[in-house]
Amino acid sequence: MKFALSHIPDIRFGADEIDNLGSHARRLGGARRAAIVMDSFLAGNGLGARLQDMLAAEGMTSEVYSDFAGEPKLRHLREAAAVARDADLVIGIGGGSALDIAKILACTAASGEDAMHYALAANPLPANALKKIMIPTTAGTGSETSATNIFAGPEGKKLWIWGAESKADLVILDPALTVSLPANLTAWCGMDAFVHAFEASTNRNAHPAGKLFGHQAMRLIAANLPEAVRNPSDLEARGRVLLGSCYAGIAIDNCGTAIAHTISHAMAGLAPVHHGLATALGFEISLPWLAEADTGDLAEAASVLGLPGAAGLAAFVTRLMDACGIARALPAGFGPFTADDLAREMRAPENQPMRRSTAREATDADLDTFARAIMTMQKEG
Repeated sequence: MKFALSHIPDIRFGADEIDNLGSHARRLGGARRAAIVMDSFLAGNGLGARLQDMLAAEGMTSEVYSDFAGEPKLRHLREAAAVARDADLVIGIGGGSALDIAKILACTAASGEDAMHYALAANPLPANALKKIMIPTTAGTGSETSATNIFAGPEGKKLWIWGAESKADLVILDPALTVSLPANLTAWCGMDAFVHAFEASTNRNAHPAGKLFGHQAMRLIAANLPEAVRNPSDLEARGRVLLGSCYAGIAIDNCGTAIAHTISHAMAGLAPVHHGLATALGFEISLPWLAEADTGDLAEAASVLGLPGAAGLAAFVTRLMDACGIARALPAGFGPFTADDLAREMRAPENQPMRRSTAREATDADLDTFARAIMTMQKEG
């Protein structure tokens, strides 16, 4: 077997590690002006001003971009570019949206090109991307350690920008920053991370180095996510889920995802839905089908979770989702759409790499079955 383990950024972990942002930024070397990308909620609670004060204490000026919510859109990337003029450091803090915007921004600010110049690998990323510090406040996407960045293009379809040049130079993992995340988002984000770890460890691209991180991520998340949902102030549980999410990000950076992400990306192509919720729903309905493949990698994943074989995986995941209080329901925006609409999105070209990497061949008939299972779920009123 041959494989390569991609670059893992410098990582600092610990409660209140955010307090050291200024000194960490200084040690990156040469930074004088920072662009901070954070969502409006974090900016509104004073965290943006606090970060600016930390940087100012180290002689750095900064400007905050926070005019976005939900998944990144092309206009957000273009608005952020105006904030990054003359910046030599980009700091992303928040969920996956903030981190993806920040990582893309570090590339476009260096080259002066629009984000669409790099979408779907149309052109290579600039070698001289700005220095980047990523600080996740949710435990789900693993974007802080990955080279993949997702945004909605001009027609609303999910696009990706990929390249090692977009990866962070430093990651700060501070579980105290995740305490304010509501229970439903904690559950959805945590399940997204669990699926990352599982799919990276069991798809056709899985290899020993990726599984090293994926398996440990599965252990950490499965053992601690229900407690993090029930008791949001439990920093030990929060920290273990956050670390698991980071490890899962490393796993997918090396091995990618699979059919559950084909489903969740297709769902997002139809109507607004939280990525973690969509991924959890897609994972639960497709896992019984996948487990029938009973590959060695699936057996290993089952063993990691304390199960005797792949046949027990589906029931385990259902119990985990139940323990986290995840409702199997779709946002109201899915009301006008049919299973045929969702199956058509699953067949879209941008969703084929995940489909192809799945350990079991997913036929069009399989996609139709998954689509029917999703679209027959209750719609929120």
